[in-house]
Amino acid sequence: MSSTSSAGELADAVPGPRQLLVLAIPAILVGVLTALVLWLLDEVSSLLEDLLWTTMPAGMGFDPDAPWWIMIVLTATGTAVGLVTWLVPGHAGPDSATTDLLEPPLKPWVVPGLALAAVLGLAGGVSLGPENPIIAINATIVAALFARLLPGIPGQLAVWLAAAGTIGALFDTPVAAALVFTSALTGTPVRGHLWDRLFLPLASAGAGAITMYLLGAPPLSFEMPAYPGPTAFDLLGGGLIAVGSVVVGLAALAVFPWVHRAFHALRHPVLIPLAGGIVLGLLGVLGGPITMFKGLEQTGELLANTGTYTAGALLVIALVKLVALVVAASSGFRGGRIFPAVFIGTALGMLGNVLLPTVPIALAVACGVLGVVLVVGRDGWIAIFVAVAIVGDIGVLPMLCVIVLPAWLLVTKAPEFRVEAAEPYPYLAANR
Repeated sequence: MSSTSSAGELADAVPGPRQLLVLAIPAILVGVLTALVLWLLDEVSSLLEDLLWTTMPAGMGFDPDAPWWIMIVLTATGTAVGLVTWLVPGHAGPDSATTDLLEPPLKPWVVPGLALAAVLGLAGGVSLGPENPIIAINATIVAALFARLLPGIPGQLAVWLAAAGTIGALFDTPVAAALVFTSALTGTPVRGHLWDRLFLPLASAGAGAITMYLLGAPPLSFEMPAYPGPTAFDLLGGGLIAVGSVVVGLAALAVFPWVHRAFHALRHPVLIPLAGGIVLGLLGVLGGPITMFKGLEQTGELLANTGTYTAGALLVIALVKLVALVVAASSGFRGGRIFPAVFIGTALGMLGNVLLPTVPIALAVACGVLGVVLVVGRDGWIAIFVAVAIVGDIGVLPMLCVIVLPAWLLVTKAPEFRVEAAEPYPYLAANR
């Protein structure tokens, strides 16, 4: 989730207090701008989602959850994303399977195609989140604005401010951005105090989070029974749930490059997401609508019905969503992997609570989310933060800080949850 080389560039010149105060103004404006772009992308995708999954079925008198409609929409979504990737200038940017959250800015003409591909995937029910595309879009916009209006500010700082503002807006708090950038700065030369380097990204992230709150964005946390307090069995049971979730995530990681290679063997930029859309449609029919989309609203739906799912149902939901995540990330759709990972972790945590009912539901869910996000994000602090944020209970934090240790031992030597960048569409390379 981090970029050490980028962090090194930022660390080369740490502003002094007076510069920080002056630069805080553009940093705050960047946070507001990135939140507005994220909100606009969310609104457009929500309007299209309502059209596809509510207005059209209601107008024609059929059930939007009908298997044939799920197949039609996801197949059409794959075709549409393929056409954007093939025909729109910039080819919708780099394959999301090859990117992290922090990446260099794109060429400005790539942004429309990337935004269109992301909107289509979010609205059509593809199991990816908005994080990678929207950070790339905002970083490109802000870098271009700074190059024209504020040429004295380093381009890398512009990218970091855009990424920080977007992360703050995505997760409703600047804390997430602070954790991402603290990890990104690990291993870079120490030039000045860490908080000097975090000052401007935090200003942007705070502005982004506040702007999203004022725009009425739903909170990341959900209503859950309060954690009653730690016990020795909670430590053991929670550890088992977290480790089990890590193992499930590592299984997906192991097959990810193979699945990606299989889809891209189709070579043509339309055929790859088309095939992915067909497979996602079949998975949607198997797992139901709850296993579709980016997963945030569906996570709330799961948690609103704790105690009503059997162990078998939760296992099916988690595995179908896990396969859907791997397929969506492998078949040319544009999107991030964190939000679907949260849903998978929630389902696994609820499964752990069914199998180990003495582990309180808040801790069980937090441990499930911790395990899967740890594999997908490769960052212990981010995994702990997201786990605490989802259950909305700071009481689980001491337990998670211990439980993360054995889970991390399983992850530390594993590769990152992405594939090596290569020519994504040989057809395009051969016909340029």
